[in-house]
Amino acid sequence: MTEFAGHILPYLYQFLNYLDSIGWLFITYFFVVNSIYIVMVFISLFYIRKLQNYYSVFEPEGVFQSDLYKTITVIAPAYNEEVNIIDSVETMMQMHYRDLELVVVNDGSTDRTMEKLINHFELREDTVPVYSDLPHRKINKTYRSARYDNLIVVDKENGGKSDALNAGINFTNRDLFCSIDADSILEPDALNKMLRAFVEDKKLVAAGGIVRIANGCHISDYEIRKVDIPKSFLARLQTVEYLRSFLFGRVGWDFFNSLFIISGAFGIFDRKAVIRAGGYSRDSVGEDMELVVRLHRFFREQKEEYRIRYIPEPVCWTEVPENWLDLSSQRNRWQRGLADSLWRHKTMFFNRKYGRIGNLTMPYFFFIEFLGPIIEMLGYFYLISVILTFGVYETFVVLFLSVSILLGMMLSISSLISEEATFRRYGSAKNIITLTLYAILENLGYRQINTWWRFKGVFDYIRGKRGWGSIQRQGFKQDSKPRQPVKSPKTDWRIKMRKASYWILVSTIPPAAIYLLLKLMFQF
Repeated sequence: MTEFAGHILPYLYQFLNYLDSIGWLFITYFFVVNSIYIVMVFISLFYIRKLQNYYSVFEPEGVFQSDLYKTITVIAPAYNEEVNIIDSVETMMQMHYRDLELVVVNDGSTDRTMEKLINHFELREDTVPVYSDLPHRKINKTYRSARYDNLIVVDKENGGKSDALNAGINFTNRDLFCSIDADSILEPDALNKMLRAFVEDKKLVAAGGIVRIANGCHISDYEIRKVDIPKSFLARLQTVEYLRSFLFGRVGWDFFNSLFIISGAFGIFDRKAVIRAGGYSRDSVGEDMELVVRLHRFFREQKEEYRIRYIPEPVCWTEVPENWLDLSSQRNRWQRGLADSLWRHKTMFFNRKYGRIGNLTMPYFFFIEFLGPIIEMLGYFYLISVILTFGVYETFVVLFLSVSILLGMMLSISSLISEEATFRRYGSAKNIITLTLYAILENLGYRQINTWWRFKGVFDYIRGKRGWGSIQRQGFKQDSKPRQPVKSPKTDWRIKMRKASYWILVSTIPPAAIYLLLKLMFQF
């Protein structure tokens, strides 16, 4: 027995050393990823402040008086959107934009979406000219509105969002088109601010705007009158997540001129550039990302100068899921869309012909965003096994929690600080304190669940799942109170001091927690 143990022990020690090395790989991964995110947030903060200073002396209305003005069509695909469709279309018709055209594409809805559109907007069947031949499913009928002469409605067979967008592009000849979800609300001056970017940069072929969460906001006369945080637990967690990932993350990529994603909820594209690139891929579940990647690839291969940008000032408000089932379906689809875009354009990976897109952006999205859920889930399983075997005071446990949980809290809180320093959309002290609490809670379960959804999305893609799934809409709640003027936030110095003291206190919590954990560890 002793001889047997003598043979086994060296292998056991070697195995334990091997496991210890794996543990350090997980720690290094979480530290590097969260550190990159934090750096991106602060790069975005200074970049946004620079843009705000620049645009503060620019009058967007001036472009409408010049020859540089570009015409635009808003294309809104709609599938089973009976809850929000009237509010959304009415909001779009209130946009402060000269010569605006709106094309609503009913993508074979099975609910009352088409019926509501016909009745509310007094649609009449009419022949609408076709200007391009991007592929799409059969068109049933086309309509014009008796109430708005710039509203066109296309009724077609169901083919998915990308198929509906291709159909919408074919029915317009404007310089630009804006892709927007039918359940979203654009701020009245959003298109003006986006136009400014296209006027300033002749090489710009696409631009994305920020998408914020409309749940909880006060809406009157089809317009956001008061910004507030959502009432539901899940939507509040997503508010923090949107700030971290979809605002400051994408601004950071814009700073490096390497933007990879423009949200399908709000993006503006040069129509001719998209047609040259072949339009939207009809068999992709991540059509928004896939189109942006293909535009990068197309213009790099054509050796033409181009720009794709993210403009953080124009705002689109959208409704987010408020139940776990719908949210899991959405995040699963996002991950499958990412996998699909990377696979379709794998030839760009580490290919010098595609510049920083091939050498920096593609590898980042592959190793961090695509493989990230797999590495993180393995890390959590490894953490559980270490705790069950050695206890919670093992060095690995403390370091892992520090780089995954506490650094994650620092990242979320730094995003809130940056939001308060730039846009201040959630200005009341009550909202800021509430979001800070959720920035902490987000890292204690929600991000881990989100990682599982993305992890599952990777394997669903490998298994060939391509469906979109469905999300239950609650609908925008219109205020019954009469319209009130929006009050500017107070700028009293005492309020600023109180906020500054609050953020200084909050920003010290994660480092202090790391210090206490380390001290606790070395006591045992």
